[in-house]
Amino acid sequence: MQDAVWSGTWVAERLDVRLVGDEKLRGLLGLALRRNPKRAHLLVSNVLGKHVPQKPSVVYGSGFALGERVLELLGAEAAARSVVLGYAETATGLGHAVADGVGLVPYLHSTRRQVPGTASAGGFEESHSHATSHLLLPENPRLLAAPGPLVLVDDEFSTGNTVLNTIRALHDRYPRERYVIVALVDMRSPEDRGRLAEFAAEIGAQVDLVAMATGTVRLPDGVLEKGQRIVEEYEAATPLVPAQRIGGEVTRVDLRWPARVPDGGRHGFTPEHRVRLEAALPGMAARIADELGDARVPVPRILVLGFEELMYAPLRLGLALEQGGADVRYSTTTRSPVLAVDDPGYAIRTRLVFPAHDLPDDGPGPRFAYNVAGGGFDAVVAVVDSAADTPALHAPDGLLDALAAHTTRVLLAVVPSYVPERQDTRPMPETNLPEPLPESLPEPLPESLPEPLRGPAFSSYAPDDVGWLLQDLSGVELEAPTEEREEAIQAGGAHYAESLPVEYQPSEQYQQLFHAALQTSAARVAQAVGTVTETVLAERSPRPVLVSLARAGTPVGVLMRRWAQHRHGLDLPHYAVSIVRGRGIDTNALRWLAAHHDPADVVFVDGWTGKGAITRELAEALSAHEEEGGSPGFNPEIAVLADPGGCVGTYGTREDFLIPSACLNSTVSGLISRTVLRADLVGPDDFHGGKFYRELAGTDVSADFVDTVAARFDEVADAVDAEVKELLSADRSPTWEGWAAVERISEEYGIHDVNLVKPGVGETTRVLLRRVPWKILARRGAGPDLDHVRLLAEQRGVPVEEVDGLPYTCVGLIHPRFTRGATGADGKAVAAK
Repeated sequence: MQDAVWSGTWVAERLDVRLVGDEKLRGLLGLALRRNPKRAHLLVSNVLGKHVPQKPSVVYGSGFALGERVLELLGAEAAARSVVLGYAETATGLGHAVADGVGLVPYLHSTRRQVPGTASAGGFEESHSHATSHLLLPENPRLLAAPGPLVLVDDEFSTGNTVLNTIRALHDRYPRERYVIVALVDMRSPEDRGRLAEFAAEIGAQVDLVAMATGTVRLPDGVLEKGQRIVEEYEAATPLVPAQRIGGEVTRVDLRWPARVPDGGRHGFTPEHRVRLEAALPGMAARIADELGDARVPVPRILVLGFEELMYAPLRLGLALEQGGADVRYSTTTRSPVLAVDDPGYAIRTRLVFPAHDLPDDGPGPRFAYNVAGGGFDAVVAVVDSAADTPALHAPDGLLDALAAHTTRVLLAVVPSYVPERQDTRPMPETNLPEPLPESLPEPLPESLPEPLRGPAFSSYAPDDVGWLLQDLSGVELEAPTEEREEAIQAGGAHYAESLPVEYQPSEQYQQLFHAALQTSAARVAQAVGTVTETVLAERSPRPVLVSLARAGTPVGVLMRRWAQHRHGLDLPHYAVSIVRGRGIDTNALRWLAAHHDPADVVFVDGWTGKGAITRELAEALSAHEEEGGSPGFNPEIAVLADPGGCVGTYGTREDFLIPSACLNSTVSGLISRTVLRADLVGPDDFHGGKFYRELAGTDVSADFVDTVAARFDEVADAVDAEVKELLSADRSPTWEGWAAVERISEEYGIHDVNLVKPGVGETTRVLLRRVPWKILARRGAGPDLDHVRLLAEQRGVPVEEVDGLPYTCVGLIHPRFTRGATGADGKAVAAK
């Protein structure tokens, strides 16, 4: 661990600063100078992962080993009742590693970030720090009232003032019998060591200390003034100039961070959180490794770079990469300004400077990354929380461009900022015994909710194309004959979402028709995809989270994601969720989305509108969800490829034309069934269900559809730009003319139930594929857009009636007086009038 030249030599020679201690000390510490009116020197740890890039196994192993020593000191029974508290910003990751070493115990770290709506459970000042104020913001403030030992973790124990002041403040409110102070190095003077014993006697508690190494710092008189003069001289010679990007590639990787696992310990980190994170780490590391698979060297040298207080999450990601065989180092950015001197005897050789990008309370001052430039890294994985994923991060002088000046690959991994879903703000208890939370508070996200299902295990789409917020019901027999389903649905004895129709197997003639229609309409679909995507980017969010309404919306969401990636280099998250007419949207899916993304960025996506029933259903469901305590902020307006019904304001076109994905069922939608909601299969804490029809892989055209349309993106780009420019200045308010037409048709044909009138090419196709149709109304003179409808109608013995004045290209009718005895020319049941 010790270098040939000690990284404290440069400072020691110029300031006569000396480290005195055991043999481990020089291997653990170097020296640097900083601009700080309270302390000139900086002890730079080689194993902390803050200023000096180090192997994640060394960083994590150092903290974990300290935790094991605490466990040995306390004994298993007392350790199991302990709580670990780390100090921001430097020791947040160290404290978390210590907690892991102690065992399955809760962890909390102090923070310098104000979190709106989260009450403080206390605070303290760190006198010598660059940023002095600390807050304690536990989700459950009574965490600090637990009666077991309190373990306080900092990177160094210099005078002991900060830790002793913290203990004193907490002991006044929550007295306990034992405290353990943990640090990498104990650098107290003999006088300070005596104060600890006096303090323990004063509060009537046992206070122990655990450290990796022990020593002292000997400072000559006038060292502060002399150090400041040296800093000023060197900074004047080498002023802070932000690095300019010289061509490194910056891409985003979707970690798929596990649901309701905090990004760190700012609000508390429980044993349950740890178990869930451990299970998810290999998959997240694999996604990073896959993204780096095309790096220019066989085994790239990777730096995982954390962000200020966000130290533990990137540390664990780096460790998982290292355990997978990668050559990894780990460090984090910091607020602390330190002089950089390119000398082997100095601990801080280089520095990058960039503006703050997390909208801090103290303003946009500079931030720093040390020993990154010149580190020989082939790739840098920058890990930030979503609160820090701001335009400033991506700006020309921001962190990502500063990194891109020194490496060929920069990956951005964003961990969702954890916002407490509930917080008990009642007065703190007078005793140190925790009390139950009030029943009136909303329930947390169910622990049982899994990560989204992805291909190839679930669906034939690529894993990054879409994540399905569904539960897999592939092994359940759900299909029923079309006639039986229709009779039960119309009789009110069953809901359409409680069973599935038998998957339609297209004839060779129908498959040929699909492929011909795809070639004919691919450019038209591509233009609509580009138009709706550009409108979303311009009006809704620069980085939207696409959430398709399964299943018709899913191919459209996949294409919108492809367009954003192709035209703008954006790697947008995309999920598919279930919405059921009459029963609303999957609220557990909403809660999962709110835990991982800002609801304001969520854009719901569907294929087309008919009469607008799902548009209304979504708005009502989101309103009810919010009224019942669900996450607010979801925008109910759907973005659709085609809006012939005039039901939405965000669309690719309002023409009613053939969208080839409407021609088929699962074989054009990733081999996924329509969604299922049945009480015996879907519990209150479950996602809605769906089936993966693996057995239909031989006729799957999902990838063909997406690839064929995406191949036309460049061809339609100019037309999209012109159309979007026009749309953004136009009045696109919903007209609901489709709904009026449906009501008129329902009355004119004696149906008296708008749910049995299915307007538009897409909805008519669904009627022919899934329901028992009565007749098809076709606009007189409609051309090739209806070829597949006419073929399906002929196969099912359903008449096609041409009419004038139809606002849609076609409308499918299901007659309410369905009887099983009436059959068509093909012998299949039809409705009798």
